[in-house]
Amino acid sequence: MTEPHTPPETGPEAGPETGAETLAPMDPEAEKAARAKAAKQRFFALSLFRLSGIAILAVAYLIILGQFDFVSGQKAKTLGAIIAAIGLVQTIVVPRLLASIWRTPRP
Repeated sequence: MTEPHTPPETGPEAGPETGAETLAPMDPEAEKAARAKAAKQRFFALSLFRLSGIAILAVAYLIILGQFDFVSGQKAKTLGAIIAAIGLVQTIVVPRLLASIWRTPRP
């Protein structure tokens, strides 16, 4: 019978015999460049969420006006209102929530 595999130790108590790699500290310029790249990616993501929320609001408006044949009458207004609420959440709430999660803590 074989013994279960245990992963190698990691952390400060791990020695060179365990095969754990130690990470060298990043140089300040590389760290600054990495933070700038991450900030650009996050800004792009937030902008996409806002833009897609506006697109959802536009579709909801067209549904309310009855421009689509798959729904009409009071059902169109109800469906349009539900989709508009989703669009508002995606335009306003989601970017703020993500921004608060991604916020860099102050040193």
